[in-house]
Formats: sequence, C-alpha cells, structure tokens
Amino acid sequence: MIEVHPTWQTIVEKSYRKFDSDYKLFLEEDRGYFPTYSNFLNAFKTLPLEKTRYILFGQDPYPREKSATGYAFIDGAVGEIFSQNGLSKSVNRATSLRNFIKMLLVARGELSMEDTTPNAICRVDKEPLVSTITELKENFEKNGVLLLNISLVFTTKKDTTLHVKQFLPFMKELLSQLQSRDIELIMLGNISKEIQKKIPDCKKFDIFEAMHPYNISFIKDLSVRDFFRPMNLLDRD
Repeated sequence: MIEVHPTWQTIVEKSYRKFDSDYKLFLEEDRGYFPTYSNFLNAFKTLPLEKTRYILFGQDPYPREKSATGYAFIDGAVGEIFSQNGLSKSVNRATSLRNFIKMLLVARGELSMEDTTPNAICRVDKEPLVSTITELKENFEKNGVLLLNISLVFTTKKDTTLHVKQFLPFMKELLSQLQSRDIELIMLGNISKEIQKKIPDCKKFDIFEAMHPYNISFIKDLSVRDFFRPMNLLDRD
C-alpha cells in the first residue's frame, strides 16, 4: 500500500497505477535511485489535500542522496540556514536553495538587489527569521504549497529526461483529478513549458511561471518577489 496522507490516498494510488509496468517494477525494487521508495512521495504525506493551494513543480530531486528528501527545494543536507558568515555552507552548496533564500530576503526588504553578498546577509537580523530547513518546509506547507518535482526520483543527470518521461502519466492523472479544485501551479524553469505541452490539463489551472532558481537572475525577478512575498516564508512564528 502506498503511504501518503489519507486525503491523498485515492488520488495518488490512481496516479501510481498509470506508471509503465517496467518502470513501476524499477521503483518497487527500491534500489539504484533516490529518494527511496518510502520517501519519494513525501510531499503527499505532510500536506493534506484540502489545505493544498499551490503545487510547486521543480524539475527533479537534488543529485545527492542525502539532499534528496522527496520535497522540491528542501535539501536534507541542510540543517541551519544561516551561519556567522551569512548563509550556511550547506545552503551555499545548494545553488537553487541559496538563490531562493536570497530572493526571499530581498522580497522581505532585508537585502537590496544590488547587494546579496555574505557580508550583507551577516548584517541581517536573524531573530525573526526561521533558522532551519525544516522550518522553511513547514512555512511552505502553512501556505498550502505542495513541494513537488516533475520527476520524483534521481539516478544520474543523463537519465533525468527518462525519469521525467516516465513520470508524465503519473502527473497527467494527478492533475486530471485535481482540475476541479482551486489550486494554482507554480512552474519553475524551462521544463515547465515542455510539461505544459505534454500535459494539456495544466491549462485548466492558473499558472505562475518563472525561471528556475538555479539562475541568479531569479533573485532580481520582480514577479517572483511579488508572488512569494505575501507567503512570509522566512517568518518565524
């Protein structure tokens, strides 16, 4: 039995049945990819369906086993977000996450677009901000953001296209079942345009599109800052 939040059970099981039989076997053998079989559907375990307002689509998991958590942009190798030198070493290693946090700091008014250097981040008052990657994930979910990737497993960068292709039937069925709900899609990067072509039901949703956070220009994108600012993702309770 697939283990997800009870509100997602029927939808995810029906979507799961759309996998090619050989690929389903590959997943169920639970080796040669990460996150593991018990973790690649994590995004559906902690955010109930009725509280889901957005689905954020990244591309695929981090290409490091410890980092891939089953949540888009939530790096398992990251504990603390900040350090005495600005951002922690583990955040700086995760380019997309690093740029995402810098964008949030600019959106919050803690940094200027002209200066997102470590020295500038050192001067930010961290007291009112979340300090760990877990708190950041929880803030995403408090805003109803399901942190999904287009492909939910990783083997090698060379195989990314293969996994995206194999996950398309799953994603098609998922979105087909969700189209009557008030959910907006957040699609980041070039992969979003390709997915919209291959999944016609995407057009039945409101879509926010932006460049992938891997690009440093993501930090300066006004539309991105305006979209995420109201979520207050860096605010500590």
